[in-house]
Amino acid sequence: MSTGIVVIDIQNDYFHGGAYPLSGSEPAAVVARGVLDSGRAIGTTVIHFQHLATEADATFFIPGTAGVEIYPLVAPLGQERHLTKGSANAFVDTGLERLLRAENIDHLVIMGMMSSMCIDATTRAALDLGFAVTVVHNACAAPDFEFQGTEVPGASVHAAFMAALRDAGAEVLAAADLDLELLPAR
Repeated sequence: MSTGIVVIDIQNDYFHGGAYPLSGSEPAAVVARGVLDSGRAIGTTVIHFQHLATEADATFFIPGTAGVEIYPLVAPLGQERHLTKGSANAFVDTGLERLLRAENIDHLVIMGMMSSMCIDATTRAALDLGFAVTVVHNACAAPDFEFQGTEVPGASVHAAFMAALRDAGAEVLAAADLDLELLPAR
């Protein structure tokens, strides 16, 4: 078993001043950076995703804007892969599964944004495809929502999705409980 880190959509539009800021995006990015630093130190494969809006009425992640760029704190380094996607599920039309299989990676450490959309969709797809998945919950963030007149804070949205992913079969850990050196390496 070999482990890879998948960083999903930690992009400028999700931060203060961006087009769609999330609840907790700043602390999540700091935690994600710590996980990246640990993985980089031991040579773990890292794959970054950047969402590019393809809808004509998109309000964020618009190609050519500063908001679509990967947040500098977690930007790809050196030979790390940088893939783009237009779907919530990072496996759709990106070659991700083929890349993982070619490199014999069968355990994914997933982190990024949004817990309620791309983290959820990618984690569930990975599980369906037979990958073992660890979601670093404090390296993810979610938006505030409203449903039928009820305001749902981003922290509650995030907690509900993390609980559901754990129930679906993903391991859901805090970064402090993740020891990449104990995970299967290449």
